[in-house]
Parts: sequence; structure tokens; C-alpha cells
Amino acid sequence: MSGVNKVILVGHLGKDPEARSLEGGVSVVSFPLATSETFNKDGQKVEQTEWHNIVMWRGLADVAARFLQKGKLVYIEGKLRTRSFEDKEGIKKYTTEVVAENFTLLGRKTDFENDGVPVRQTPKVDQP
Repeated sequence: MSGVNKVILVGHLGKDPEARSLEGGVSVVSFPLATSETFNKDGQKVEQTEWHNIVMWRGLADVAARFLQKGKLVYIEGKLRTRSFEDKEGIKKYTTEVVAENFTLLGRKTDFENDGVPVRQTPKVDQP
């Protein structure tokens, strides 16, 4: 039986997407996404915020770079991916990211416009 690797998040962008173009012209964007939960602790309302590293590739990255901005509320579906890299001192580090497979802008009508042009739909794009 195969496993399931599925992530669903609804949160606010912590900053504008950082867009890059890799070898061969492959587009990628990344940004932090904040999700918050509220609970009651000793009669006090407590809010706990988690930060998630989001990565989008190819066509989805192009759409995200055009329409997503810091503070926007977004629904994201994707999968967890852990990768390793070497820092500037040559030390191996690990990071876990959500590789998004699709997203939907949420919020007010004005959140669905970019330069006065409505965002009609977000295409589903195969990821690496």
C-alpha cells in the first residue's frame, strides 16, 4: 500500500513571493505562509501562529508571482518535501517545504484583482 503525502493550508503570505528562474528557464517562487489557531488556555484566548515554507514551480510559479502578495489570504494544496543543502560554511542543512500543487486566492473581491484584472482561475500544473 502506498502512503499519502497531502498538505492543505489556509493562511496569509508573510512576504511577497520571491521569484527565480533556474537553468533551462524553469520558474520557481517561494514565500512564507502563516497559519494561526486560537485556543483557550486558563480562561485566556491564545493565538498560535505556525510558519510554512511554500514553493511553487513552473506555470503555477508564474501565476503566483503575478497575483500573490504579502498579506493575501490563500488556500494551498501540496505535499511535504525535505531537502538538504550546504550553507556558506559548507555545513549540510535540511529544510522542509510545502511543494504546492495548486492554490486559490481567498478574501474580498479586491483581493482577486491584479491591476484591475480579475483572477479567473488558477491552473493545476504538474510539479517536479
